[in-house]
Amino acid sequence: MVKQLSVFLENAPGRLAGFTRALGDAGIDMRALMVADTAEYGIARLLCDEPMRAKQVLEKVGFSVRLVEVIGVEVPDRPGGLADVLELLGARGVNVEYMYCFVTPRSSCAVDILRVDDPAGAQEALAASGIRVSCSSDLYRPDAS
Repeated sequence: MVKQLSVFLENAPGRLAGFTRALGDAGIDMRALMVADTAEYGIARLLCDEPMRAKQVLEKVGFSVRLVEVIGVEVPDRPGGLADVLELLGARGVNVEYMYCFVTPRSSCAVDILRVDDPAGAQEALAASGIRVSCSSDLYRPDAS
């Protein structure tokens, strides 16, 4: 499992900039970021190199933050790679609540971050099919987990 930060943001000018500046000033490097919004607020979901310290930094400057366990799945970077993973999970009855992805320059795979309703079932299904699940040390410093 991988630790993701979920940050509540008011949908107001400068709020996203303030959140990213707080991390930047603390020397925290974001690996992936996804922002979902409504008219009044947004949720920023991110992976960074030091999730525990990032949570402390953001809370110190007034942001509401949660650490959430998600699954990082290495998906072959080819047409249909993600569909194969999602069909496998669906066949096992695992619901994907949300997801986002990124590609690293060192890999031939995309890393898809999945929040699912049955993490253990998802990991079991993926492992049984030979699909690699990322561990925290693949994405950030192990001592920061």
